[in-house]
Amino acid sequence: MPAVEQDLTQGSVTRKLVRYALPLVASSLLQAIYSITDIIIAGHYIGDVGISAINNASIIMNMLTQLAIGLTVGGNVLVGQYFGSGDHENRRKAAGNMLTVGLIAGLLFAVGILLLGRPLLILLQSPTLEEATAYLSICGVGLLFIFVYNSLSAILRGVGNSRIPLYCIIASVSLNVVLDILFVAGVPMGGAGGAETAMRAGFHRGLAGAALATVIGQAISCLTALVFSLRHRADLGLLPRYLRPEAEMVKRTLKLGFPVALQWTIASISWLVVLTLINKYGVTVSAGNGVSNKIRDFCQLFLSALTTGAGTMCAQCLGAGLYDRAEQVMKTCMKLALAMAAVIIVVAEVFAPQFAMIFTPDPEVQHWAVVNLRIEIVCQLFYAGMFTYNTLATGSGHTVFIMWNSFLNCIVVRLILAVVLEHFLGIYGVYIACGVAVASSVPVGWWFYRSKRWMTMKNIH
Repeated sequence: MPAVEQDLTQGSVTRKLVRYALPLVASSLLQAIYSITDIIIAGHYIGDVGISAINNASIIMNMLTQLAIGLTVGGNVLVGQYFGSGDHENRRKAAGNMLTVGLIAGLLFAVGILLLGRPLLILLQSPTLEEATAYLSICGVGLLFIFVYNSLSAILRGVGNSRIPLYCIIASVSLNVVLDILFVAGVPMGGAGGAETAMRAGFHRGLAGAALATVIGQAISCLTALVFSLRHRADLGLLPRYLRPEAEMVKRTLKLGFPVALQWTIASISWLVVLTLINKYGVTVSAGNGVSNKIRDFCQLFLSALTTGAGTMCAQCLGAGLYDRAEQVMKTCMKLALAMAAVIIVVAEVFAPQFAMIFTPDPEVQHWAVVNLRIEIVCQLFYAGMFTYNTLATGSGHTVFIMWNSFLNCIVVRLILAVVLEHFLGIYGVYIACGVAVASSVPVGWWFYRSKRWMTMKNIH
């Protein structure tokens, strides 16, 4: 078997899951550093206006990034299931077609955000409209790299290779941090100029510099993944005959991926509405929410990466007809995820003030960040359950179930509860609603697992 591949259907479940998931965890954490670095630099060199602007723009960028991930889920599931079943010709077709779809989608969304970014920020009632528009316009260019990178990453993960995406992210994040320091903070020249001196010494100023650093970093991760993948192009399905779209394979990919993309869209829309409620309370509260979001999302990546790895393992196991092993993967994942969530909650509750101080020196912004974080971080236990049950749904191709479960959580519960509680409790009600909403997905996931519906695979035939 070529070194680029790894069979996840054999050996110790715990050992295989941990070894496969650890690079995914590391990749996800490093990927999160993109926006975290922007927030930290903005907080210290631009102020609460910079944090608020990045927070508003990032909500939109995160929505589109999750769309990219969602669309590639279909290809990842197909690649994993075909790999498990030994159908390597269709595996290569699925991989090549996914890359083509990712390239086209990336171009379309990059153009779309350039045209519609400002109107979307107006709808959000962004208190820092001009600054957020400038940041978003530059970041929008990076959507092409985001879609292509995620397509290549999904192909590699589908054949059991989680190491190469990690190496790509290490290269891009390292460059992004360096460029953020140069473009925004600059190189201090000495003397009493302080932050202003640093700003003058930089190649660029303000949010535009932060956005440019992010896009360059994303380009590097994309190009690095592309260079490696082309070295194995025959086995990974990157030859011209596999890249040429086939209607049936594209249909299968989109049938699996579109519900996941729609799931993330639903979740993002709910967060957009929530952000609109938060923005009513002004720049300081909006900035505090931005800081809290970055800390919470960073913590949650441990769970997300672990369960993503479990989903790929389930896809390979189900493709090979190993239903008992797939169930064992899910149970092992649940134990690890709940343990992770417990540690995350304790650490975040205890060190919330210290985490907030990393992002901003403003005491008022720190206060609102801590308030938000301490309320919402408790729901990580529910995320652990929801993500774990979704591994079986993803691996078996039941992505429509994930979409409807997301609709229940994000629209029926989160939005309605946020509007109602905000009326009675103000901003605290919004935070409580966001923390409680995800709990509604756990019993639905448990029902899906107990129903054994995941034992009926979808869409590889």
